[in-house]
Amino acid sequence: MRNLKYDSKALWRMDRDHYVHPWTDFSTFKETGSDVIAEGDGIYVFDADGKRYIDGIGGLWCVNIGYGREEMAQALAEQARRICYYSTFTHLTTPPAAELAAKLAQLAPGPLNHVFYTTGGSESNDAIARFIAFYFNRLGKKSKKKIIARTDGYHGSTLLTATITGVAFDKIGFDTIEDLVHHIPCPNPYRRPEGMTVEEFGDQCIADLENKILELGPENVAMFFAEPIMGAGGVIVPPPGYHKRAKEVCAKYEVKYISDEVVTGFGRLGHFFASKDNFDLQPDVITTAKGITSGYQPLGAILLSDEIYDVISVPQEKGAMLTNGFTYSGHPIACAAGLKNIEIMEREDICGHVREVGPYFKKRLESLYDLPIVGDVRGSHFMLCVEFVADRKTKALLPPEAAIGNRISRLAQERGAIIRPIGHLNVMSPPLTMTKAQVDDLVEIIRQSATLAMDELKREKLWNG
Repeated sequence: MRNLKYDSKALWRMDRDHYVHPWTDFSTFKETGSDVIAEGDGIYVFDADGKRYIDGIGGLWCVNIGYGREEMAQALAEQARRICYYSTFTHLTTPPAAELAAKLAQLAPGPLNHVFYTTGGSESNDAIARFIAFYFNRLGKKSKKKIIARTDGYHGSTLLTATITGVAFDKIGFDTIEDLVHHIPCPNPYRRPEGMTVEEFGDQCIADLENKILELGPENVAMFFAEPIMGAGGVIVPPPGYHKRAKEVCAKYEVKYISDEVVTGFGRLGHFFASKDNFDLQPDVITTAKGITSGYQPLGAILLSDEIYDVISVPQEKGAMLTNGFTYSGHPIACAAGLKNIEIMEREDICGHVREVGPYFKKRLESLYDLPIVGDVRGSHFMLCVEFVADRKTKALLPPEAAIGNRISRLAQERGAIIRPIGHLNVMSPPLTMTKAQVDDLVEIIRQSATLAMDELKREKLWNG
């Protein structure tokens, strides 16, 4: 326990009474409220009463360099003293915005040499959809508007990006944009048809994409959105060769490939960008956010290819402008955070650390296979998931009232670790500085929590073991 001087009860009441949270479960929130996370240090966070937790989710896939970095705080303060903000509209800029754009172009694979700033992942994906439609308009191909994405893919929560998102749970009760976005099946090898090899399943997934383009008409399809590893949809790693083959299909029909690296970017899979280094994919666009500043400031970015930039940067008509952007595009303090974040990652070789510790992390999680409710352990490096099932042979799920993901998350938090529940899954995405010893601590808490969950389920007659 750390001795923190917060009025935790007052904070709890203020939050419950006034803050509308993302992804609120109103069946419990008005009674239970929120746990107040007040401080952080390294891979640990502390609630307002001083209890310490391993942050098994890195904030939300994003606190890559860990908490409490003094040099990051100094960089933000120094930039605030120089110039806290200036608009980047109409040919104005600031030093950090220019410097970070050049650095991102250096880090990005291939000819992705042009950067458009946003304040987060949803904005990045929303803005690129507008850009690509504009791109095809400039080419005179004005029917190319439709978007293809994947079931269980996650791309944001604006009206457009929530439509692109393929997670059905996230759309309950909300409207979507009809007929603009079309989904193809999720490339989840664990849930492939019985008797089908992974290679055959990969062929089917690629056929799903090509068939959807042909069904809609290549003259109507503008872009394909895909995360290298699907995040909030269940940490789905597609079959080998999937992304490279999908890009070939897209290129065949002049469909732009949008690689959504909001989660996988900035080291989570052991490289600054995962598309090329992990999956041999050269996308037309990379969208990113989260780890670009390790959560120290809100920032997102779109990395555009030379080819796309050369089309959209030609004046349309006299007096016309590229009318897309946000008040905080290229915010100098956020860009200063991005520069300092990358500096720290390069100096400490955090990507190398991830490449070393990540396989150990997955191997330790795989030790949970001796628990009968563990159906699948998947993911890569510091982006991992455990799927829980009622029967490992049939892969049947536990009943909804078992709430297995939430149950294990609750038990883990009681024991000092925060992990993310997503239905029948628990997801881990800790700070990238986590050591092997800290991995052992986290996995042991997950093991204890899953074991206790099995005992609870038996007592409640929700699982017979």
